[in-house]
Order: sequence, then structure tokens, then C-alpha cells
Amino acid sequence: MPKKLFRRIVLFLLAVLMVAGLFFVDSNAQRRRRRTKRKSTARRITNPPIYQPPANDNSNATSETGQAEKSNSNQNTQPSEASSENPEEMRKTIRSLSNQVDTLNEKLGQMEQSQRSLLDLERLSRAEQRAASLRAELRDNQQKESDLQARLEDIDYALKPENIERAVSGYGSTRPEEVRAQRKRQLESERERVTKQLEQLATSLARINDAIASTDVEIDRLRKRLDEADKTQIQNEKAKSQAAEESPSPSPTPYPTP
Repeated sequence: MPKKLFRRIVLFLLAVLMVAGLFFVDSNAQRRRRRTKRKSTARRITNPPIYQPPANDNSNATSETGQAEKSNSNQNTQPSEASSENPEEMRKTIRSLSNQVDTLNEKLGQMEQSQRSLLDLERLSRAEQRAASLRAELRDNQQKESDLQARLEDIDYALKPENIERAVSGYGSTRPEEVRAQRKRQLESERERVTKQLEQLATSLARINDAIASTDVEIDRLRKRLDEADKTQIQNEKAKSQAAEESPSPSPTPYPTP
């Protein structure tokens, strides 16, 4: 009896151990499956593979780019060097600059000439106006002088004794000598006043005549200068027209080929 019980107990323990082992193995497999699932479901960010050319290709590319840059730099520097070292181009540039300077100087000369002509015209108009006013003043003074001379002649005629006697005979005075002497003094004082006025007018007339003469000289000088300026302008225009006719027409410049 005890042997059978002992056997049963051992068999039961073995069965329990086998069930526990199977359960332990199954639980480990499930854990592993869970871990693999988690790893597979997790998102992974992967960079694409970078292409690395071989060393020979890089060296060839760098050499080709270096040669291209050198050729471009040579092409860029060659025209500049050729343009800077070409004496014909330099002469053309200098000639064009000198022509521009000549045209500018000519324009400045024409502007100065036109300004001088305008100034001369203004001076001429003022001189003519001054001459006209001086001649009008001269006529007025000449008229005054003629009137004063006529008055002086009348005074001289009245100063004659018979004329004085005739002028005071109608007064009916008891002292005819005093009346004649008074009349004579009046006529002499008037003659002296008229003579002074004639002298002043003569001085004024001389001054006016001198001013008119200088004004006429200035007018003649300005007119001659304006005539010379007009002739010079006409000659310059003729010379320009002749030069334009004689100069050949410029040939069209060809477009540079690419």
C-alpha cells in the first residue's frame, strides 16, 4: 500500500512539473511574439543611400570644371586685353572724344556769341533811345535859343535913343529924362538876363551835341559788330553745310555674331 501511494505521489508531481514546464514555455513564446510584433509595428525612419561616385570620376569632373573655368576666364580676359592693347581702338576713342570736345567748344562759342549779340542789341536799342531823347532836347533848346536871340534883337532895337524917346513920349511926365533913364535900365537888365540865358543854352547845346556824337559813334560800332556777327554766323552755317555735303555717309556697323 505505501509503495503504491508513493508512486502515485511521484507521478502526480511529475505531471505537475510537466504542465508547469509546458505553461512556462508557452508564456515565453508569447512574450517573444509580442516583442517581435512591437518591433515590427514601430516606425523606422531610414535615410536613402547616398551615391558616392568613384575617385576617378570625381577627379575627372573636377579637372573638367577647372578647365571650363580657366577657358571662361581666358575668354573674358582676352577681349579686355585685346581692347586695351589695340592701338587702333584707342585712336578711335581719342578721336571721338576730341570731336566731342570740339563740338562742345563750338556750341559754347555759339552760345557766347549769341549772348554777346543779345547784349549788343540791347545796348543798341538803349543808345538809339538815348540819341532820340537827346535830339528832342536839342530841338527844344534850339527853339529856346532862337526865341532868346529874337528877344535880344528886340531889346537892342529898343535901346536905341530914338526908340526910347518914342516909347516914353506918351507918358506925359514932367521929367522925361528920368523916364528915359529908367526905360534904358529896364532894357539893359533884360538884355543882360537874356544874354545869360543864351550862354547857358549854348553850354547845354554843346553838351547835347557831344552826347549825340558819342551816342552816334556807339550806335555805329554796335551795328558794325552785329553785322560782323551775322556775317560770321552765315559763313559758319555755309561751312557746316559744305562739310556735311562733303563728308561721306557713315557705313552701318554690322551686328556681332554670337
